[in-house]
Amino acid sequence: MVQYYWNPPYQNQHVTPPQVTLPAGGRPPGPPGREQSYIENILRLNRGEPGTFHFSFEHALDSGKNTKEVRGTVEAAGRDHVILSDSATGHRFLFPMIYFDYAEFDNEVKYFPQAP
Repeated sequence: MVQYYWNPPYQNQHVTPPQVTLPAGGRPPGPPGREQSYIENILRLNRGEPGTFHFSFEHALDSGKNTKEVRGTVEAAGRDHVILSDSATGHRFLFPMIYFDYAEFDNEVKYFPQAP
């Protein structure tokens, strides 16, 4: 039998990977003084602003219906989720961001300052 791979006889050698530190948000920092334009950051800028939020799901919630529309305000947003509150019904929703399609705000959308 021909041995195709040679495995040298290593004896309990452990290699430690280099230490990597990220800021509290978990993402590498962008340009100094400039926020990165991720959806969760934009939603956080618009906390408390009324709007309509659209979500779609792979599997139907009801027969033939795989979308959800929520009228309310953003309470909080993280890397992978958004918390919405509906003031008319008092309901609070926690949606994973993978289901988020888009948002329609009643007022002008707050966004990061754009440099020319």
